[in-house]
Amino acid sequence: MKSTNIQTAIEVGRLLEGESIPYQFTYAAALLIQGVSIQEPFEMTVDVQWDLFNEAHRLFTAYLPSQPTKTPEYASFQFSLDGQFIRVACRYNTTIKTNPYRISMITEETELWCQSLYSYFYDEEMAVYANQIHTYLAGVQRGFTKENEAAWNQNNYVALVNRYGEPEQLAPKILHNPKWRLQPFYRYMGNLHGKKVMHLMGSNGVKAVAIAALGAEVKVVDFSRENAAFAKALAQAAKVSVDYIISDVLSLTEDHANNDHDLVLMELGVLHYLIDLAPLMDKIQAILKPGGQFILHEFHPISTKLITSSGKKHKVTGNYFDPTIESNDVAFFKHMPDGEQGKLSQVVQRKWTIGELVTAVGKSGLVIKVLEEEPNHKMHDIGLPKTYTLVAEKRQGI
Repeated sequence: MKSTNIQTAIEVGRLLEGESIPYQFTYAAALLIQGVSIQEPFEMTVDVQWDLFNEAHRLFTAYLPSQPTKTPEYASFQFSLDGQFIRVACRYNTTIKTNPYRISMITEETELWCQSLYSYFYDEEMAVYANQIHTYLAGVQRGFTKENEAAWNQNNYVALVNRYGEPEQLAPKILHNPKWRLQPFYRYMGNLHGKKVMHLMGSNGVKAVAIAALGAEVKVVDFSRENAAFAKALAQAAKVSVDYIISDVLSLTEDHANNDHDLVLMELGVLHYLIDLAPLMDKIQAILKPGGQFILHEFHPISTKLITSSGKKHKVTGNYFDPTIESNDVAFFKHMPDGEQGKLSQVVQRKWTIGELVTAVGKSGLVIKVLEEEPNHKMHDIGLPKTYTLVAEKRQGI
């Protein structure tokens, strides 16, 4: 976003804020404010609260705004500021502040409200900007992946031993009943004997060893050397073969993503490390053979984004639709000795709604076969979804 455009947006936002008129920049202007590279020229658009539309028109009198154009659905007017064409609009009976994708951005120490770029994955009119949005998110993802990788390579092996015991102690427990380790999604995996399975973000190898024990050829992809060390020791103790690839998922090379796997698995607390699901779906497509299946078992966003529980009490404390990227404790935090917990770096996460996930899978061309929402089995949480399992299939001929 060029300095002149920044200053124009700041001036418009400052004027609207000064009159307590709720607003949000939209379309190309919103993308530019969020850091996406957009080719100029463009029309700067801003939505205002519908019942304050007339006040907004009077606010910009000094800039000689056009007469409002009105339809049964919306109203708008235009004016020019610093050579930038600006359109101000409202949609009747629509409250700006309750838009779940309205976010605050700090630009040159000024708060500007805009429509989150994530909302435009649903907007066909914005398809022209899809490449720019994905390119921007890819750049941000590289930085976050570096942070997350560092967090997952800080004495995680100790946490794994504290949680499971030594690999030699854990291996016989897995071999005693490997199917149990793959619940509740095992029933969607079918007979694993002879299948090629890739476990993306496969962490400590517990699931991979169980899958290998059931006769599959297994690869794990994960960027944690600590996880890899534990997984390799566990596979050796269980006397099974697991190929562990130390890499972030999006950097997986073509020799591993060559359309020849029967099954791709992802499970529990992994999706939130990605801030754009489209590249992940492209990678899954490249890994699977035609007819192959993608199985995702994840925590339900109702429990991770919306509701907090304490005993019998439940509270809606979050915004289900919030696209904010957060910093949180690394998952193995609670398994570290007390004196070590404060030394751990945090991880960067973006929590996804069910709708965002299903849209990303559907747009990738994978065919969704199952979306099962699974209940919380704690007595106080009966009736609330805890996890879900999504099963999608790569179409034949692709």
